[in-house]
Amino acid sequence: MIHSLQFRLMAAFTLVILVTVGAVFFFVMRSTGGEIQQYEERGEQIRSARMEHVLSSYYSRRGDWTGIQPFVEQMGSLYGQRIVLTDSKGIVVADSQGDLVGKPYHPSSPGRALPSRWGEGNMGMLYMSPLAESTSAQSLYKPIERFLLWGGLLAVAIALILTFVLSRRILAPIRALTMTAKRLGQGDFSPRVKFGDKGEVGELAQAFNSMAGNLERTEKLRRNLVADTAHELRTPLSNIQGYLEAIRDGVVEPDAATIDSLYEEVTLLSRLIDDLQELALAEAGELKLVRQTEDIAGVINQAVAAIQAQATAKGVSLLAELPGGLPLCDIDSYRISQVLHNLLDNAAAHTPRGGIITVAARWQGKWVEINVSDTGEGIPAEELPNIFERFYRVDKSRARATGGYGLGLTIAKRLVEAHGGKIEVQSEVGKGSRFTFTVPVSEKHEP
Repeated sequence: MIHSLQFRLMAAFTLVILVTVGAVFFFVMRSTGGEIQQYEERGEQIRSARMEHVLSSYYSRRGDWTGIQPFVEQMGSLYGQRIVLTDSKGIVVADSQGDLVGKPYHPSSPGRALPSRWGEGNMGMLYMSPLAESTSAQSLYKPIERFLLWGGLLAVAIALILTFVLSRRILAPIRALTMTAKRLGQGDFSPRVKFGDKGEVGELAQAFNSMAGNLERTEKLRRNLVADTAHELRTPLSNIQGYLEAIRDGVVEPDAATIDSLYEEVTLLSRLIDDLQELALAEAGELKLVRQTEDIAGVINQAVAAIQAQATAKGVSLLAELPGGLPLCDIDSYRISQVLHNLLDNAAAHTPRGGIITVAARWQGKWVEINVSDTGEGIPAEELPNIFERFYRVDKSRARATGGYGLGLTIAKRLVEAHGGKIEVQSEVGKGSRFTFTVPVSEKHEP
């Protein structure tokens, strides 16, 4: 529970809420206390000034403090203050509580002098202090403090509830991703995360679904790989086993024709194993290239010449349209010849009699672009994204009939990418296909 993401979110939000509410409470109370104190001080000054003015007027009219006691008692009750008035000799002439009249007064705090209007010293001293039971502005401080405290606690409680609800809502897609990931880990590649948010979590869900789709497709191709490999190995092995059993039983003589048939079957097995090993090295990034400065036109012409007999036997025209002045390229000529052979062999296998296969090239900056196009049957649009996958064949039955394993285009793609180039395909059913790949120009021939 402690290590769960929801608990950590709740703890983080709780800490932020408490710090925020505590800071607001502290500064509000500090500011409120200061304002109340300033208010009281201003009120005290106003009351004192008013009392001073009233008392000075009284003394000016009467000439002494006779009869001032009832007036002071009334003002003390009105202001909620303890008011003590002494004459110029320090004898109390009026006390709002009536306890000190006629007695000398020894105040604990300074009072306000009442100067005589005739310039003959002071008429007396005025002392004002709040009563303990009086209702002053300071009495508002405690209710405000309680109000803020309970309001803060209520805000914290509401914030925690909202945090809990929102955290569950935020973490819902994460939980869905977790459950789906567990099912993927158990080998079930069918579930997808359904989440319509367009934010970061929505992008994560889309990326996860894309990954799940890729895994499902890869797993399907892997199963097909095992099935196809077993099928391709089974046929030549069965033929070899049949020939050997026939020779052992004396049914067939081990003559030259029999040995040639066995050799052909072993050659097919060796070719399949070599292709698989080469593909494994390429996908692991361990394929070693012997890159040298080579004449790309010569490499293309050699590849065309090697496939010419196969194309002629099938009644397909094979053309090489190479412009003059193609630059030298930094390539492994054997590997690029292998790419051309795979593309030309694929084109010859899918181009009917009377069709045309064309190899063209052009110089584009730091790259030479090579095109292999045919007028064959073409590839359906829905098959194009998978055309470079291992053991993927648009027409499996025909691929087996022509001896193909569905590895040629995959190997071609890996070899081109090992040179830093890229390979693409454009095709339309009934009109043919066009494979395009690039190879790097040698540095001494870059424009």
